[in-house]
Amino acid sequence: MGGPGDPPEGTPEGGPGGAEDEYRSVVFDESFVRAARLQEYSAEERMTDHAPAVRRRPPLHRGLGRQALILVVLIAVAFGTAIYMGVRHPYSSPQARRPVEPLRTTVIPLAPQGKVPGADDAETLYSHSRAAQFAIGAEGVPLPATHSTAHFSDSQVVAALTTAKDYIVRSSLYPEVLTERRVDPARALLDPDQLDQFDQSFDHPAADGRHAPTGWLVRIDPSRAQLAGDRIRVQGSLNASEADSATLEVTADHTFVYALRPTGAADAPVSLFTVRREVTFRFSRDDLRTHQVQLVTSYVQAGPLSCAEDSSAYLHPLLAGQTAKAGGPAGTNPYETDNTPALCGTLATGAEPDL
Repeated sequence: MGGPGDPPEGTPEGGPGGAEDEYRSVVFDESFVRAARLQEYSAEERMTDHAPAVRRRPPLHRGLGRQALILVVLIAVAFGTAIYMGVRHPYSSPQARRPVEPLRTTVIPLAPQGKVPGADDAETLYSHSRAAQFAIGAEGVPLPATHSTAHFSDSQVVAALTTAKDYIVRSSLYPEVLTERRVDPARALLDPDQLDQFDQSFDHPAADGRHAPTGWLVRIDPSRAQLAGDRIRVQGSLNASEADSATLEVTADHTFVYALRPTGAADAPVSLFTVRREVTFRFSRDDLRTHQVQLVTSYVQAGPLSCAEDSSAYLHPLLAGQTAKAGGPAGTNPYETDNTPALCGTLATGAEPDL
């Protein structure tokens, strides 16, 4: 008779306790069954004796080859762009920059042949002079029509002309520069490599062709004369050209006519004082970017002045009713090769108002 928990017929075959010991080694636990990969054979596989029991899956494509190709293409594009920008970029390397040369100045006083004409007001003088048709102030410094050059774009040429005009206006038309001894409006536009020469010119003026303040700007002796009005007459031109592949040059040629009277004498007669300035500016690509200039040459003629007075530090105008002092310019020593000759001219009668 069986035990209390056994079935009447005994333990069935294959159940627990029957053939348990015989099949224990082939019983799979639940984790093994879940991890097993099931493969259903196709009809063709079931009919073929040599068909593999399990088909192999094709290897997964991780995309490594495509990523490597894209990376190579990106590197090639970046390298090509760097080469292109190095050749075509508008701002060249520092090695292409031309050394900044010191400014060379020439100041020629023009002595009158008789008494300086005068009138009660400036407009009367202007209307009877060659300046009657001149523009007033900055309007007399117009920008010309522009076009690109072989190595500079139209916008770069415009930038050079605009900066040159700005310097001309600040150094020739600002009242605080003309008669109040201010220099900073013009100085602010200079290339940094010319600042030492500029400062030395005003700290230690000299008629040596390098350190004449009147070569940098129009500077009237404030102890002698003052402006009789702010309607300064101007006429002239600006021209731009390419000096080389890394440099633009602008030539400025302007005539300025100022109405003056003696300092502190508001009722004194007015006279005209004429200054012609021919200035050559140079611009590197850095100068164009920073809105700065290099002055290469400055050629100045001014009158009425006395040849006997030094015009390097200040211009000392002769005013209404005055005549030129006796004597010529300072002597020139031909043995001193570093100095420029002292020059002086005669102011033509046609350059003065016809009263």
